[in-house]
Amino acid sequence: MLRVFQTDLLDPEQFVVTLELVPGRESTGRSVDTVIGIAKDAFSDGRISAVSITDNPGGNPSLSPDAIGYRIFSIGMDVIVHFTCRDTNRVGMESRALQLAMIGMKNILALTGDYSGQGFGGQGAPVFDLDSVNLQILFTLISKRIRAAGDPDGFFSGCAVSPFKATEGECVAQYAKMSRKVAAGARFVITQLGYDAAKFHELIHVQQHMGIDIPTLGSVYVLSPGAAAIMNKGRVPGAVVTDELLQTVQQEWQDKPSGQKAAIERAARLGAVLRGLGYRGVHIGGIHRDFEPVGLILERMEEIKDDWEAFLPEFNYPQPGGFYAFKDPAPHPANSPVFGLNTKQLNLFEKIHYAILQQAHNLFFNADARLAPTYRSICKALDRSKTGQGLMHLAEQPVKSLLLGCQQCGDCAIQHVGFLCPESGCPKHTRNGACGGSHKGMCEVNPDRPCVWFRAHSRLASKKRTGQMCSGCVPPRMWELNKTSSWLNFHLQKDHQNDGTEIAACCRQTTCRLLP
Repeated sequence: MLRVFQTDLLDPEQFVVTLELVPGRESTGRSVDTVIGIAKDAFSDGRISAVSITDNPGGNPSLSPDAIGYRIFSIGMDVIVHFTCRDTNRVGMESRALQLAMIGMKNILALTGDYSGQGFGGQGAPVFDLDSVNLQILFTLISKRIRAAGDPDGFFSGCAVSPFKATEGECVAQYAKMSRKVAAGARFVITQLGYDAAKFHELIHVQQHMGIDIPTLGSVYVLSPGAAAIMNKGRVPGAVVTDELLQTVQQEWQDKPSGQKAAIERAARLGAVLRGLGYRGVHIGGIHRDFEPVGLILERMEEIKDDWEAFLPEFNYPQPGGFYAFKDPAPHPANSPVFGLNTKQLNLFEKIHYAILQQAHNLFFNADARLAPTYRSICKALDRSKTGQGLMHLAEQPVKSLLLGCQQCGDCAIQHVGFLCPESGCPKHTRNGACGGSHKGMCEVNPDRPCVWFRAHSRLASKKRTGQMCSGCVPPRMWELNKTSSWLNFHLQKDHQNDGTEIAACCRQTTCRLLP
C-alpha cells in the first residue's frame, strides 16, 4: 500500500510538501471533478507527498473525506484524512477508523474540529464525545490491534497546533495540549495559519525546550482578499490575519493579476522562511481551481530558499499586545522561554473559588489522603441502598451546581481544569486542553465568555503549577456513570481515574513534557 507521506516525512533529508483540498457539498459534478483533477496533477507533478482532505470544514456538511480520499488514493496519490470529533460519538469514530484501516488509508490528522454549523434543517448537534488527545489514543490502541492481527502498518496520525495566540494563557494551553497529543501517539504536527515569523519560530523552539522531537509542517496559504477577510473576522478558528495584512492584501488585489502574483509570491516566501526556521515541510492551502499556483509556489521556493532571512521582515504581523515566549526575534538562537512574568492577577472570586475547591479536593478526593480508606468504607455503605445514594445526591448536587454549574456527569474532571467544569464550561467538553478556536482568551463558540482553559491557566499560573496542564492525559467521560454521584464513583473507583481501564492505563504509560 502507499506510504509516500510517512516515508518522506521520516526522511530527515526530505522537505515535505502536502496540499490541502476542500470538498464541496456535492457528490458529483464540477466541484468533485476539480478536487480530483488537482489531486491528479499533484500526483503527476511528483513533488507533493500527500493531499489532505478536510472533514466538514467550519462544521458545515461537505463530501466525506473518506469517499473522495479513496478515489484519490486509488490513482496513486497518498492521502491524509482529516478526522474530527464533532459529528459522531466514540462508537462511530471507532467504526470509521476501522473502515479507513480496511481500505488502507492510514494517514490521519486528528482534530477536535470546529463547532457544528448548518446542516439539514438547521444547526447540527455538536457531539465532541472525545477530544483530540483521546482520539490520538484511539488510533494508538487500534494500531496495536491491527499489528496483532498481522498487518505491520498501523495508523500514522498527526495533530494540529495553533501558535498564533495573543495571550500567554492560550499559548501555554496550545503547547501543553500538543505535548499530550504527542505523548498519546501523534507522529507529526501541522500548524494553523498565521503570518508572524516570530510565532513560527516560537513553536519550533518550544518543542525543543519541551523535548518534543516530531516533524512539523507549517501552513502556507494562497491568500485572496475574500479568504483574508473571513480569517480577519475570526471565522476560521485558529487562523490569524491582522487588520494590517488584510489591508495589504486588499490593495494588492485592486488589480487581479497583480493580486494573484503577490499571493503566490507571499506563499513562496513564507515557505522559504519556514524551511529556514527548521520546519520539515509546508502544508499548502487556498488551492481551489487548479494545480498551477502550487507549481509556481514550489518553483519560486526553490529559487529563493537560500535568501529566506531577507524575507523575515515581511512576516511581521503581530497581534496587538500579543505574547511571545522568546525575547530574541527569529532567526536568533532561542533563549529560555519566558512564561509567568505578566500573568493576569486572579480576581477575588477566582481566588476564593479556586482555593475552596482545591482544599475540598485535597481533603476529600485525594486517594492518598489519610482518611481515604474511611471515606471508601462510608461510600460502600451508602451505595448499597437507594436511600444512601439519594442522600449522597442531595449532599452533592446543590453544592456542585452552585459552584460549577454541574451537569451531573458522574465522572468529574474539575481537578484537571483548575477546578473548573469542562462539561458546563466548554461547549466542546475538552478535558485535555483548549481547542484551537479561542480568540484573545475568549471562547470560540461563546465569545462573550472566557475560554475555560484560559481561566484554568490563570489559576494554575498563580500557584506556579502550569505543568499540570500537560501532565499525563485525561480519559474521556464515562457515559455509563451519567446522573450518578461522582463522589461515590471516585471513592468506589468507578470513574475515569480507575487504573483498570484501558485508556487510563494508556494515559499513565505516556510521558508528557512539562512547561515551566
